[in-house]
Amino acid sequence: MAPVTAVPRMVRFGVDGLLADRARCGAARRIGMVTNDAARPAADPSLPSRVALRAAGVPLVRLFGPEHGLQRTAADGASVEDGRDAFTGLPVVSLYGARMRPTAAQLGDLDLVLFDVPDVGARFYTYTWTLYHLLAACEAAGVPVMVLDRPNPLGGVLGAAEGPVMDADCRSFVGEDAIPVRHGLTLGELARLWQRERFPQVALDVVPCRGWRTGAAWPATGVPWVPTSPAMPTFASAVWYPGLCLFEATNLSVGRGTTMPFQWVGAPWLDAAAVVAELSALGLPGARFVVATATPTSQHAGVPCQGVRVLVDDGQGGADDGTAAPLAEMVARSIRPVALGLHLLRVIADRHPTAFAWAGYPTAANPSGGDHFARLIGHRAVASSLLGLDEVEARVRVAAWTGVGDWGVRVAPVLIYER
Repeated sequence: MAPVTAVPRMVRFGVDGLLADRARCGAARRIGMVTNDAARPAADPSLPSRVALRAAGVPLVRLFGPEHGLQRTAADGASVEDGRDAFTGLPVVSLYGARMRPTAAQLGDLDLVLFDVPDVGARFYTYTWTLYHLLAACEAAGVPVMVLDRPNPLGGVLGAAEGPVMDADCRSFVGEDAIPVRHGLTLGELARLWQRERFPQVALDVVPCRGWRTGAAWPATGVPWVPTSPAMPTFASAVWYPGLCLFEATNLSVGRGTTMPFQWVGAPWLDAAAVVAELSALGLPGARFVVATATPTSQHAGVPCQGVRVLVDDGQGGADDGTAAPLAEMVARSIRPVALGLHLLRVIADRHPTAFAWAGYPTAANPSGGDHFARLIGHRAVASSLLGLDEVEARVRVAAWTGVGDWGVRVAPVLIYER
């Protein structure tokens, strides 16, 4: 693991709070922890959280790993086996593969389970649902849960939340509850929501972040980005992920294996220049489109593809990948990645009616790969209604689909941070 220089910072994560107040674990003598290598304290990002907690005397006895495994190197959707942690020597129970939640036996000898896994702020990122299943399992087993909270990398501006809010018949491991695609909450706040609405008997404690500004995205924290999964190597990928992940359900590549995953979509047959021109004319907020060629390692593996890259536009003729701190507020407040993804889908499909196709996406959670677009977007009417619209109709439809209804009212009682 490459070392990262520790720098004093104003922002602190939940794990920093627990390290500063070990007594918050109370009398717990046997503690489990759901985590991965991306989870690190803000005060010392060179150490995985579990290593720092063990050094501070927190009695961890068992680890649980989400999708991609403890080392977060397993391929997207790949089943992960149980194992042993090379850093701590502790047994690791996989929560993505043979099981998606801990069993009663795996929880029965624990006094407390910690959850510290970084999120990217999109409903279909599966770490969210590992937390959901953990709450369900711990409620049934009578084991308390402590969430070590982290900032939402896209910011916490509820006015920037984007639907659709998931329909119940689209429920899956990329969406177990009716929340928007871009929800604007932290995982700690989502845990509080699910305790309130779904698992009222679970004993839940959330250790909050300190110094986080909800009106700005990740670069404003000053904390280095640690890749949260193989295709999330930089914050720039997280910016557009809520929209460009929708292309997983098509025969285009989302750039896995390139330097631009989820910042780029492409295919050998794509007329990228024409797509860029049409999208640029839409004037979508905070976005600029450029033609870029790449050779992916998944869809169209090994084949050079023309593609469309999305950049954050500062509105003054400049654009970058979204990692510059001055653009952090724009990312949190102005861009609409889900709407952008839907417009991009429409333009590409309408321009290439014979080449474009919907596609399955097999994973350990959905072995057949079927129904993937509906599971991602959370609304079955979108796929059949999106294509063939003119620009005016598309704007109206996309605005309706990406609405979030009374989401702000629903979550108001569980908010931790000032909005």
